Amino acid sequence: MASMGLNIEEQKAVDRFRKDIVEPSMTQLVILDFWAEWCGPCKALAPVLEKVAAEYADKGVVLAKINVDEEQFIASQFQVRSIPTVYAMFQGQPVADLTQARSESQLKATLDKLLEQLPVQSGAEAPQPDIAPHLAMAEEALAAGDAEQAAGILMQVLQVAPDSLEALAGLARCFIASDRLDEAAQVLESVPAEQASDPQVERARKALELARSRPEAGELASLRATAEANPADMDAQFAFASAAYAAGERDAAAATLLKMVAIDREWNESAARTKLLEIFEAVGLEDPWVSATRRKLSTVLFG
Repeated sequence: MASMGLNIEEQKAVDRFRKDIVEPSMTQLVILDFWAEWCGPCKALAPVLEKVAAEYADKGVVLAKINVDEEQFIASQFQVRSIPTVYAMFQGQPVADLTQARSESQLKATLDKLLEQLPVQSGAEAPQPDIAPHLAMAEEALAAGDAEQAAGILMQVLQVAPDSLEALAGLARCFIASDRLDEAAQVLESVPAEQASDPQVERARKALELARSRPEAGELASLRATAEANPADMDAQFAFASAAYAAGERDAAAATLLKMVAIDREWNESAARTKLLEIFEAVGLEDPWVSATRRKLSTVLFG
């Protein structure tokens, strides 16, 4: 289910759907029942679904219910025209329409066929999907400058692992690289408060803060000219360095900040060194550019 271009409420609905239906369906067969309080046939069918789901639980079958009045967006995505509508879901996709299986025997017969064909894992302790290779692919794509491809990979990861902080933080950085700062902010706001201090989330948040200070082209040119004309003006140097990094000129920003540290490392409470460290954190401490620039900083400080 696509999640780009949605408003906040729709995004929340998609997030709930991923957690309650998509994630369990990666290893189990989910009976997805669209219903409503006012629907008489829904109330008649519910006991049948519940009984069969309970009997098939040890075979990897679970029941999930969606109230169409409360989750209108999700119902519209499935093009629900009448209720009850019942689907079998596996690995995030509908694999059978169970709506016409109104009796216990009909439902069991259909489930038996599906369980013969699909690699459904029985029991509640099914292993979680391995997302590490996909996270690595996304990082490689982002490092190569293809933020769109990286974002696509990470959104697929979040389909199966919606609570992955690494994927959420990575997606935010992809949006930042694409200058989609409001979308990056929405992703970071979705991180639970108790996990907001995670290093990967902090890295993405710092990158967003730096990106929000991105200047217009004319403003950057003016700051550059002022800095070049006044090499001893630390305020002018610092303003240019900050703007240069926000505009994507990290080499120019780092070179300027390193010169400032060499001239007066204590200026403005070590502001130049602090800005460099913020840039390192935003780019990523394992990034080759960061490693090389940190060595230059060490040479300036201790050389």
